[in-house]
Amino acid sequence: MKYFLTCLVFVLCFEGLSQNIDKEPVKVGLVLSGGGAKGLAHIGVLKVIDSLGVKIDYIAGTSMGAIIGALYASGYSGHQLDSIFKKLDFDRLINDDLPRDSKAFYERDNSEKYAVTLPFEHLKVKLPSALSRGQNTYGLFSRLTLHVNGINDFSKLPTPFFCIATDVETGQAVLLDSGNLAQSVMASGALPTLYQPVTIKDQVLIDGGVVNNYPIDELLAKGMNVIIGVDVQDGLATREELTSAPDVLVQINNFRTIRDLKAKIKKTDIYIKPDIKEYSVVSFSEGAQIIENGKQATIAEVDALKKLVDNDAFVVRPKINCRERDSITINDITINGNSKYTRAYVLGKLKLKNKEKISYNYFNMGVNNLVATNNFDSFEYELKSSEDKEGFDLTANLVETKITTFLKLGLHFDDLYKSAALVNLTKKRLLFDNDVASVDVILGDNVRYNFEYFIDKGFYWSIGLKSRYNQFNKDISARLLLDDAQLTGSELNKVDVKLQDQTNQFYVQTLFRKDFSFNAGLEHKRLGIKTETLSTNSQTNKFIFENTDYLSTFGGLKLDSYDNKYFPQKGLYFDGDLHMYLYASRFNEDFENFSLAKANMGYAFSVSDRLAFNLQTSGGFKIGDKSTKFLDFALGGYGNNLINNFIPFVGYDFISLTGNSYVKAYISADYQIMKKHHITLEGNWANIDDDIFQTGEWFTLPDYRGYALGYGVETFIGPIQAKYSYSPESKESNWFFNVGFWF
Repeated sequence: MKYFLTCLVFVLCFEGLSQNIDKEPVKVGLVLSGGGAKGLAHIGVLKVIDSLGVKIDYIAGTSMGAIIGALYASGYSGHQLDSIFKKLDFDRLINDDLPRDSKAFYERDNSEKYAVTLPFEHLKVKLPSALSRGQNTYGLFSRLTLHVNGINDFSKLPTPFFCIATDVETGQAVLLDSGNLAQSVMASGALPTLYQPVTIKDQVLIDGGVVNNYPIDELLAKGMNVIIGVDVQDGLATREELTSAPDVLVQINNFRTIRDLKAKIKKTDIYIKPDIKEYSVVSFSEGAQIIENGKQATIAEVDALKKLVDNDAFVVRPKINCRERDSITINDITINGNSKYTRAYVLGKLKLKNKEKISYNYFNMGVNNLVATNNFDSFEYELKSSEDKEGFDLTANLVETKITTFLKLGLHFDDLYKSAALVNLTKKRLLFDNDVASVDVILGDNVRYNFEYFIDKGFYWSIGLKSRYNQFNKDISARLLLDDAQLTGSELNKVDVKLQDQTNQFYVQTLFRKDFSFNAGLEHKRLGIKTETLSTNSQTNKFIFENTDYLSTFGGLKLDSYDNKYFPQKGLYFDGDLHMYLYASRFNEDFENFSLAKANMGYAFSVSDRLAFNLQTSGGFKIGDKSTKFLDFALGGYGNNLINNFIPFVGYDFISLTGNSYVKAYISADYQIMKKHHITLEGNWANIDDDIFQTGEWFTLPDYRGYALGYGVETFIGPIQAKYSYSPESKESNWFFNVGFWF
């Protein structure tokens, strides 16, 4: 009996040992579905998984699931992802809203007036392939995955990973488990019509959710035997919820994915379905609540998740530095895909040189500069650690845009030019690979035009041509039209005139110290001013004040780092101009040479997320002959892109205060009561008269003051603004209205 018990114990122990040896080790796979903004719920799930110490052995994701999954696989914790995504401006990210200072001065001036831009080839209007090229999104992923840039095999990431995309030509699912991680994630999340397709290994790829939004079978094939699945897909809507054509189209698309999902759920060991039905694929503004709902749905599965935890090996994810890298050294630079644009042009826009140490922020600014030219459909790059030296090698892959002609449209109303509709035709590569021609035709109360041609050579001398025609009717100061002798004994303060101005320029331009634009050139101006108020000619019933051709040379220096032209929250501004008038036609018989110099400088800064201030000061003076008054300075009104020497000055109507010299100070407070809705409080003070710098009047208390309270909204057609202004001197008030971008 003794020996029998001993043998029995031995057999049982051996059998137990054999069972432990034969028992398959637990391999936990995590599958994350796509769902747009609803995919932010994945972050809440990961926060709970981290808190429990569950070890994930493989991650599979589609679309937003690929984005969150790739970053988690790269080493970020759920809490870090929470911090990253809560700080993102998704509107800017999705809409490719590049910083304003990334655009060259010409490109900036030529683009800040159009509400709609459409491809226009062979006299046919086309629609863009997508709303966004995804450049901002790609740049974000590249920066966040820079620490794993040397890993091409995604199974070698801190947590093995793959994602799913769709071949748009064949409709087949494509498993991406190697290559450029940021590019692969972009392909998996390239939602049709929102992001343009991504080309990888000659395959044109779009959002993987089109064919496989829950890649559990591919994850099981990797040897995973326990699957945690997070489903953020839409369910089928009821008849009451199908209220529009888009709702029906979404419902039709969901038939297949939901049918496929039913079988996949049965293969899922721990199925997590966050309560996010009330949110849509674009509810990014509700991200915090979506993340919280993902967390709560996972807490409901805590008991099942705890069974996966090895108490002797609690998993703590290493800390990854998710802040922007301070600096990088670029060693070798490889440019692929450029044919129309030279390597020097590309490097000039990037502002890069070999073996140069730069801040990552500076590198990102260079990328934005290149993308902002709109000469490339895509610009994908990789920073790979150099094998034998410190720093990175940059490989850039360009796809030059084939579309070179664009139709652009705009709408505008203001108190000077009144209502206007803008039709623009822009042609790139008209005569040279790096040129652009643009024609504006402005229809409305005052027909106008604007033509520009520019050959962009970056840091070298660029060449430009401009021709513009402006006209308007306005009561303007009689001091700008009549001399002192004519005004003596007259009670005439304002005259209703029609002003016509045609200006033609030839100029050269270059960048100075990377931030300043310097230009110089020749100008022809034809200026006409006439009125019916002082008519002396019974045949024409018009009195002509001015009908003169002027020839001048000019030079200017400009810096503009304002982040927003109309509602700046940060940045510097400087614009200095010198015109030397050398000739006038015979209408101005008393003409003698004179020069006009003016400068305007500003500084915008924010004291909180909602409150910003803008401080400006400007001044100008005339040197030489004083008899030609029609080009003198004139203060009054509100606006941008005003012609000649008209200077905005709230509290007074347009062209109310005149003189051949002036100084002005301006301050505004801009409070953003909600996103893109602004309340502004403005004040300006000025002295303006003839020769105030000789008389010392420029350094005395201001003779003219004006204050304004305004409300403005940023819209796709431009700002819509209303301002109530008042001047203590005149004791009069003025309303100013503006709709749309100024042009």
